Amino acid sequence: MILRRNDVSPEEGLHKYGSVEFADPINKKYPIDSPEHIRAAWSYLHMTRDYKKYSKQDLNTIKGRIIRAWKTKIDKKGPPASKNTIYELANL
Repeated sequence: MILRRNDVSPEEGLHKYGSVEFADPINKKYPIDSPEHIRAAWSYLHMTRDYKKYSKQDLNTIKGRIIRAWKTKIDKKGPPASKNTIYELANL
């Protein structure tokens, strides 16, 4: 289960994106309702400022949700490989 973050307001995500599916449904971060949002979620999750705010377990959960959405709505092969894997990022 993803932990609630003190540095975000879930209401902000709901206000900005509406009632959509989020890769982080607890904090209403990383909407994955459209190809554009899925690509953005994948990109943001690989930024230091974002991934350092999550535990390794939470990162893996969020990553899995983004990958599933990508395979469903963009390409069955999944997202492109990043320079670093989430596992590597979580251990920085």
